[in-house]
Amino acid sequence: MFFKDIIGQEEAKQKFILEVKEGRIPHAQLLCGPEGVGKLPLAIAYARYICCTDKGENDACGKCPSCIKFNKLVHPDLHFVYPVVKKKSGKDVVSDDYISEWRSFILANPYFGLSHWLNEMGAENAQALIYAKESDEIVRKLSLKSSEGGYKVMIIWLPEKMHVVCANKLLKLLEEPPEKTVFLLISEAPELILQTILSRTQRLNIRKLDESSITEALQSKFGLQQQDAENVARLSNGSFVKAMETIHLSEDNKLFFELFVNLMRLSYQRKLREMKLWSEQVAAMGRERQKNFLEYCQRMIRENFIYNFRQRDLIYMSNEEMNFSSRFAPFVNERNVMGIMNELSEAQAHVEQNVNPKMIFFDFSLKMIVLLKQ
Repeated sequence: MFFKDIIGQEEAKQKFILEVKEGRIPHAQLLCGPEGVGKLPLAIAYARYICCTDKGENDACGKCPSCIKFNKLVHPDLHFVYPVVKKKSGKDVVSDDYISEWRSFILANPYFGLSHWLNEMGAENAQALIYAKESDEIVRKLSLKSSEGGYKVMIIWLPEKMHVVCANKLLKLLEEPPEKTVFLLISEAPELILQTILSRTQRLNIRKLDESSITEALQSKFGLQQQDAENVARLSNGSFVKAMETIHLSEDNKLFFELFVNLMRLSYQRKLREMKLWSEQVAAMGRERQKNFLEYCQRMIRENFIYNFRQRDLIYMSNEEMNFSSRFAPFVNERNVMGIMNELSEAQAHVEQNVNPKMIFFDFSLKMIVLLKQ
């Protein structure tokens, strides 16, 4: 991954390049932003540029021994930490237990979300975490001398998934890291990270991608026509991951749309028996998919509320979603929109707390009966 491979984000690229050129590389940076904006590719390109022994004006050379190792993400001074799931043995695992899958996954497509990584690991119903044991691995790796005599780079993807024991052990390293050590933390929910870790990092907010950058990338990577690429870019809301999902019409998106439509219809018609079956269907999905579904519901409620204002340029829905919303949107209004969003947020919190999912989703569907009538 080079800077030239990254979609948009010119401001962040120039910041990183200037830091390296001027020799003022911060020892710990926190890259924050929504899914699909290129935080991980940026971090990898930055690490490559730091380690490159024959740097160009705006990118790594691609030919030196360091760059050749980066091509396969096997540079001995590049380390990754990311959420993983326990294997059948039940023992705590560390990132390196999945390192082959991780490298292959990133090299195939560096733009992805947690749900995609969970599918790659075959997580099923398990929740991914950065376990307490990981801290010992981090300490061990960074205590070793640099193999190439330069910088060591530790990229931590989704530190908000870090076990509190691991996070606390990391504090000392972040405060007093070994010489020529760089931490790059990549977060989509910085509010969930320990405040003591936040205070030890330099925060950089990575913005949503602009539509023109997404349009250009879709044309070059997938061969879309100009108009089709522009339509997808507008629906993506600044996320290249969402743009790719729109193109490929992922099975999850189709399922979530069908579940959302069924819930709204059944709740409005007060079909309790069918609602109970609906809740059991959602409960059978893994927790991560349940959380993704609730996020999808929040987006659809928000889009339907905006739909009522007839501001088409502010609406981000597919044609299928738009067709449904043309009839459903009037039922989402000033009297109930906050109530529905609050119930969705509460359901998300209960999923996180491992409450019985059948109870969560049946209870939510019952509340929708009342809310849709307001």
